[in-house]
Amino acid sequence: MTKRFFDVLFSVILLCLFFWVLFLAWILSVIDTRTNGIFTQVRIGQYGKRFKIYKLRTIQVNQNIKELQISKMGQLLRNSKLDELPQLINVLKGEMSFVGPRPDIEGYYDLLEDENRKILKLKPGLTSLASLKYYNEDVLLRNQSNPLVYNDEVLFPDKVKMNLDYYHHQSFCNDLKIIIRTCKFIFKRGEN
Repeated sequence: MTKRFFDVLFSVILLCLFFWVLFLAWILSVIDTRTNGIFTQVRIGQYGKRFKIYKLRTIQVNQNIKELQISKMGQLLRNSKLDELPQLINVLKGEMSFVGPRPDIEGYYDLLEDENRKILKLKPGLTSLASLKYYNEDVLLRNQSNPLVYNDEVLFPDKVKMNLDYYHHQSFCNDLKIIIRTCKFIFKRGEN
């Protein structure tokens, strides 16, 4: 109950304070990607329920070579995590929380078994220790000869382990520590 109250209160506060940032980032995304600027995708939520996650669109379609590529503006939005601001709507709707496992696409969390399946009792979050550890997941995967195998055999199992540890040690105090760590991380990256 405390967690839900915190999620609602702070998502409303953040949306009020940073609405102008979200609006400006959305306008830049619309211009940059030549789309409506919003990206939605089905993700696995609490208890394995599917929901649509909201993000700012960061990928352009290069019509000349029919290829998807992250634009320079999109990279800036991703690096600053501004592309994830629309997920505050997911938090308000009760589909996500501030802290919890990052929501994944179908075929991962929904297929967990035994003890690992406890992760599905958690609401997906905007941040987690696993998301901080693998903030540069795109780069890690791009540098692998077989990114899918690396994800399935190295990254995903480690995330499961970290998220299961969070499940067993979750507390409001622990969530605050993760939020503070996330804020420090974002500000530190912003300085670089």
